[in-house]
Amino acid sequence: MLLVLFKRFLRNTVSAEAAEEDKLTPEQKIARIRDGDELLREQFIADYKPYIMKVTSRFCKRYIDPSRDDEFSIALLAFNEAINQFSSHAGKSFIGFSETVIRRRLIDHVRKEQRHSKVVPYSMFDSEEEEQPQYNSVETKQAMFAFEMKRTEDERRVEIGELNNELDRFGISFAELVEVSPKHADSRRLLIGIAQTLLGEEPLFDSLRQSGKLPVKELTELCGVSRKTVERNRKYIIAISLVISGPYPYMHDYLHISEDHMGSNKEASK
Repeated sequence: MLLVLFKRFLRNTVSAEAAEEDKLTPEQKIARIRDGDELLREQFIADYKPYIMKVTSRFCKRYIDPSRDDEFSIALLAFNEAINQFSSHAGKSFIGFSETVIRRRLIDHVRKEQRHSKVVPYSMFDSEEEEQPQYNSVETKQAMFAFEMKRTEDERRVEIGELNNELDRFGISFAELVEVSPKHADSRRLLIGIAQTLLGEEPLFDSLRQSGKLPVKELTELCGVSRKTVERNRKYIIAISLVISGPYPYMHDYLHISEDHMGSNKEASK
């Protein structure tokens, strides 16, 4: 809501057509853009440049100058990428999704810069002049490793917060996932397969998002499992479906989701 108000504040004049477009939600505008309205894409990106700059500055922990800093250009490209990749069926707002994409592209940029900075000319170590900076390769590697770990931890923390907000709509906390996660690989494969089936049935998944209720009867019929199995693992199935459908790569690892777990709909032995 604040972003919409801020966008309106920046506009000096608004045509009748623009006023009509302004009533649309970001998600509705994305739908029009994806239908081929490239002029709207340009206007949409221009309107949200202050937001993009804010996200970038917050990530870099300093003021970002759009005319000079590469980070802003990277964030702009990431915002456009988010427009192309956004799915309304994921149940996430476009603004939240775009921030995730921007942060990830900035993290990729930082990592790339780190790799380049590891290449230090041998002459830097051979210099006897006091003015020349001296490098300690061990300390440099340790500092880079610590920085990388911190960035990874920050990104993971953002994902946990975003997923926790999604789960809260279904009365599930992130902490609960540890308790309800199956201990056996066969059981995980089964439940992940059920979640995949749910995602493959768009009307059922939309119903889950709108009502907050898992379509137990339909899933038991589609997957050939007992009603008890679905009801007992309701929270885990919902969580898995949200993780798979959303931008949560770290959560894939946390919940033990991998390619060999996908697509199995046979009920695991208990």
